[in-house]
Amino acid sequence: MIVLDVNGIGFEVLTSVSAAESLQRSAGDEVTVFTYMYVREDAMLLYGFQTRDELALFRMLITVSGIGPKGALSLLSALGADALRFAILSGDSRTIAKAPGIGKKTAERLVIDLRDKMELRAGSGEESDDLAAGVFHEEGDGSETSDAVAALTALGYSRTDAVRAVRQAEKDGLSGTEALLKGALRYIM
Repeated sequence: MIVLDVNGIGFEVLTSVSAAESLQRSAGDEVTVFTYMYVREDAMLLYGFQTRDELALFRMLITVSGIGPKGALSLLSALGADALRFAILSGDSRTIAKAPGIGKKTAERLVIDLRDKMELRAGSGEESDDLAAGVFHEEGDGSETSDAVAALTALGYSRTDAVRAVRQAEKDGLSGTEALLKGALRYIM
């Protein structure tokens, strides 16, 4: 939890561990925190995020049955937005289940519910004006990573295999749709 001072009024904001540490380093400075207000019968809680991408992923996570704001924040704290997104896309429910408060069945449900709604994004650390930037992508959105994954699935490979292979090609330092596609084909075959 952090306390934000907004013109002399303090707001308690629940955050991920990494966000709290980062914001603590900038104590006293002006910062932007993207918030989500959760209202229930006995409380109104604010959840805070460093990027719009984390906020969009949080909103997506709480749509899954069995995952509330506390569980979603636990997932983001334990794995981070990029690792969580990759675990969902690759169907890695074991990694997801390592987060505190998330069991095997909940992790599997999360993968099933969100896999098709997500898309890998190149440069996921960047912010965008679109609230859901990097989490929801249309086919043919121009992202090199998305285009390479789409090309592999069009060739008949499963989405999971395509995502894993393209991610590995990115780790090898490849960029550009054609280079990613060629590099991914080496890993997929």
